[in-house]
Amino acid sequence: MGQISVEKNVGGIEGLCVITPAVHGDARGYFMETYSRRDMQENGINFNFVQDNQSMSVKGVLRGLHFQKNFPQTKLVRAIKGAVFDVAVDVRSGSATFGKWYGIELTEENKKQFLIPRGFAHGFLVLSDTAEFCYKCDDFYHPNDEGGMAWNDPELGIQWPKIQGTYQGTASAAGYSIDGVALNLSDKDQKWLGLKDTLKL
Repeated sequence: MGQISVEKNVGGIEGLCVITPAVHGDARGYFMETYSRRDMQENGINFNFVQDNQSMSVKGVLRGLHFQKNFPQTKLVRAIKGAVFDVAVDVRSGSATFGKWYGIELTEENKKQFLIPRGFAHGFLVLSDTAEFCYKCDDFYHPNDEGGMAWNDPELGIQWPKIQGTYQGTASAAGYSIDGVALNLSDKDQKWLGLKDTLKL
């Protein structure tokens, strides 16, 4: 019997999937399978994951939007502590939903996983005091292969929850906050350009 339920093509975007595991709990705690290739294949999902990554971030951190230029990766992401708002943007050339985004809250309580195929930009915003985020990849990390786009590009129109601030024409975090905490982006993530300038449309 399968241990997951899969919602496919979420947001009307082909390939994006939300996966909810079966959680078996009692007074002692709970048990769940966090990954089963067999269950994935039974649901028509077949990727060869080769690397697991994990990060910790504090409230107000926004990582993204990132993509790989020459060595794209499929990612299976989840929050194992705290809560994040996770976003994928379709940047596949020729896709009927090119430039469309989908976001989902991933938390340690809902235990949902988000499957993001190759050809998407990805980012997440930390909603809790701290969050631990982990993900599987179907290719190894390749230095100097990362590309990115502005998290606040008006053309994308991503509706990040709880963020307050006014777009000033760049990806700078200046003037933005969440629940009174200043938005926190890396220097690199504050220099990305919008969709059109990034992909030279």
